[in-house]
Amino acid sequence: AARRRRVVGALGNKATVKGRVVKSAIEEYHKRKPVNHLRTNLQYMLKGRVVANKAITEQVLAQNRGRKAKDQPPKKAAKKKPEGTVFTEEDFRKFEREYFGRP
Repeated sequence: AARRRRVVGALGNKATVKGRVVKSAIEEYHKRKPVNHLRTNLQYMLKGRVVANKAITEQVLAQNRGRKAKDQPPKKAAKKKPEGTVFTEEDFRKFEREYFGRP
C-alpha cells in the first residue's frame, strides 16, 4: 500500500494542467461582450451612394414586369392645354349688338 501511495504521489494530480494561466473574469467578460457595429455599418451604408442610370432601371423594371393588368404601371394622363377662345373681343361686341339690339 505504501508503494502504491508513493507511485501516485510521483505521478501527481492529473487534473491540473502544467502551463495553466489563471484567467481574469473581467477579461473574459470583455471578450464575450457583444460588439456594437452600428457606427461601422452606418458608415458603410452611407459611403456607397451609387445611383443607377434612369434608363437602365426602367429597362430592368420592364423586363421583370408581368403581362397582367395589375403588373402594368399606371398610365400618365396627358396634360390638357388651357383652351383659349377663337373669338375676339370685337366679335363679342358685334354679337351683343346683333342679339340685344344695342348700338
